Amino acid sequence: MEFDLYWLLLALPVVFLLGWVASRLDLRQLKREDQASPQAYFKGLNLLLNEQHDKAIDAFIEAVQHDPDTSDLHFALGNLFRRRGEYERAIRVHQHLLGRADLKREERERAQHALAQDFMKAGLFDRAEEAFKALDGTSFTTDARLALLSLHERSRNWHPAIDVARQLEAAGTGSFSQRTAHHWCEVAHEADARGRGDEAEQALLRAREAAPQAARPLVMQGQRLARLGQHAAALAVWDELMAKQPQAFALIAMDYAKTAQSSGCAEQALGKLQSLYDQAPSVDVLHALNTLQPDATERRTALMAHISQQPSLSAAQGLIRERLNTHVALSEHEIERLQQALATAAKPLQRYRCAACGFESQHYFWQCPGCQGWDTYPPRRLEDQ
Repeated sequence: MEFDLYWLLLALPVVFLLGWVASRLDLRQLKREDQASPQAYFKGLNLLLNEQHDKAIDAFIEAVQHDPDTSDLHFALGNLFRRRGEYERAIRVHQHLLGRADLKREERERAQHALAQDFMKAGLFDRAEEAFKALDGTSFTTDARLALLSLHERSRNWHPAIDVARQLEAAGTGSFSQRTAHHWCEVAHEADARGRGDEAEQALLRAREAAPQAARPLVMQGQRLARLGQHAAALAVWDELMAKQPQAFALIAMDYAKTAQSSGCAEQALGKLQSLYDQAPSVDVLHALNTLQPDATERRTALMAHISQQPSLSAAQGLIRERLNTHVALSEHEIERLQQALATAAKPLQRYRCAACGFESQHYFWQCPGCQGWDTYPPRRLEDQ
């Protein structure tokens, strides 16, 4: 019994010494690993700031290898892959994060959002849609819905886009009425292309309900009625457009004039167009006016007045067309105004443009003021190219 106790007392210091040595070795190893991971991380960050992306990726991979449980390093690496267009590698990184059972809820949502962005950038729209929908009810709900809205628009899935826009508005994200009106107009356009007139009409009504002040539904509805031969109804819709969106009326000014001629309402339309032109001068409205104006002298006077105020090349072309149609020679004053319009229209083309950066100037430079490149200006003006 004394012998056993003796050896036990002798072994205790030895065991304690071995334990102390082992603990010191573990601490040193842990310290070395902790030092290696931040060093690799900061090295990658420095390379990233210096736009050395290849070396930065290598440094981040090294950091992840030293500390595979650090999610921030995975996010940094995945985002770097996505920025470089290496979407498959970014997807693998974020899928690996989602596969970890110990990941916190906030980081799991963040990884799901990053994965959805990877799919979006890679053009995998079906998988991106599923990934964004999985974020509903999370802190990324609004971002995911905005991304889904853009995704549906790119895919031309208008009804899902309308639903998402409605959800965003209900959540107080902002007003999407104008955007929704465009969606319904696209639905109407596709319905007309398939010969579904009733469906197109209903879609345009929905568009007007979504945004009563929007120009496009009124433009399209008037055009549709004009194609169907319902000229009076088309003019009524376009009169509403004239009152609500006078600037946008220029888009269908010529259609309005031709429809008025077809319906026998040219005189009334002429008066309305003249009032609109006085309010918001436009060369498109001017051409529509002259289409309805039977007096050649009045047409030339209107063109001259427009050129005097706005030296427009289109108005100058209209003046030349009047000369050819009426065979009445241009006066010296008209020729002078015509020359001013041509000079104004030609001025933007009488410039030199740098082939490297696109910087334009009226003077030729041997060294570009924009990009500082030498001999980057072709010795020819834009009008000669």
